[in-house]
Amino acid sequence: MSKNYLLIYSEQLAVETELICQSVKAASNTVFQIRKSSSSIYANIREANYGQSKADMLSKFEIALKECNETEGWLQLLYRTGGIDEKTYKNKRNLCGRIRRMLISSCKTLKEDKE
Repeated sequence: MSKNYLLIYSEQLAVETELICQSVKAASNTVFQIRKSSSSIYANIREANYGQSKADMLSKFEIALKECNETEGWLQLLYRTGGIDEKTYKNKRNLCGRIRRMLISSCKTLKEDKE
């Protein structure tokens, strides 16, 4: 059985973001929102793996893609306001980018399969 790297990376992002949130000094709304968006990526990818149809799977991946973009925005805000350092920001941003590219590819494949 092959590894599901999309699931592995999304779980890694959710866990690492949660750890950041536990230690960061930032506005409570920012912490709440980044927790919510990063964990939503992971949750939607997990749900997609048991989608009722390809359309359901595509929908979950598209939601995860939106949440990935949102997470990147919150990471940028944390970085620009001094909540996280540049190394942490770039590391998490790159992980989001990897997840985003995989989601885009998966969505494209699912859309082609529907045609």
